[in-house]
Amino acid sequence: MNIEIDKGSGFCFGVTTAIKKAEEELAAGATLYCLGDIVHNAIEVERLHAKGLVTINHEQMRDIRDAKVLFRAHGEPPSTYALARERGINLIDATCPVVLHLQERIKKEYDKDPPLPSLRGKGPLREGRGGSKQIVIFGKNGHAEVIGLVGQTEDTAIIIESAEDAKKLDFTRDICLYSQTTMPLDEFRKIVEYVRQHISPEATFTYYDTICRQVANRMPNIRSFASGHNVVLFVCGKKSSNGRVLFNECRKANPRSYMIDTAAEIDVRWLEGCESIGICGATSTPKWLMEECKVRIEELLAAPSCRPRCNLTVEH
Repeated sequence: MNIEIDKGSGFCFGVTTAIKKAEEELAAGATLYCLGDIVHNAIEVERLHAKGLVTINHEQMRDIRDAKVLFRAHGEPPSTYALARERGINLIDATCPVVLHLQERIKKEYDKDPPLPSLRGKGPLREGRGGSKQIVIFGKNGHAEVIGLVGQTEDTAIIIESAEDAKKLDFTRDICLYSQTTMPLDEFRKIVEYVRQHISPEATFTYYDTICRQVANRMPNIRSFASGHNVVLFVCGKKSSNGRVLFNECRKANPRSYMIDTAAEIDVRWLEGCESIGICGATSTPKWLMEECKVRIEELLAAPSCRPRCNLTVEH
């Protein structure tokens, strides 16, 4: 029986750095707050809570003064940094360098053309900065990273979640397109092609592929991994948008793919008739959790009640 953990799955660089910073502070005995879940995986969040990490939201941050607060890898809008200064907060900024660079690029683009004061706060499809340019972000509405990106434009950027959403853009005006770092590269290319086909000759279209390659490369890799096994267990927190995207790719490549949050959710019936099981996960899935799932599978397959039905042997 072959049970393989995908070497390419697990925390991305940004999440790894954020968790390392949190663990260093907690090991020193500091009281540490984290603005939002440090990672979209409830099991990993619980592990860090047990070490003393306290998760807070933006409203609760307003009641904190002179404390240590960690900003997670997703990043925050300028307004959150202003609040931290106002409250005298000792900020531990774990914003992913890729996200931080993207924020800086969007802000620089926004600052090229000061907005008309009378047009502020008129909604995403208002006449824009100076009445010409639309800054567009391909991303998940309400996602923490996207909130941070839109904040660089004083909340005036337009968010689109798909090529279908691109139809709401005004193609008579300039369009400047960016992407949340964890979105599917294929869908971004569809959006670029759609805008190219519909943009007015009098308007300009510029786009920047700002998708993190460490994340984007997982898409083809996970397809290959999933197709190489009879059954795939995709370990992922329910809040992970990246996880949902990757799981869908797993299922396309292998219909016998199952999403689980913990090892306890594994159903031995899924393993019937298979010789090879693959375990993989999202950028928010810790390696230790995938290892737990492997151990659980071995326990299930070693049970006398499983052997006759599955006709399996376990290699150690």
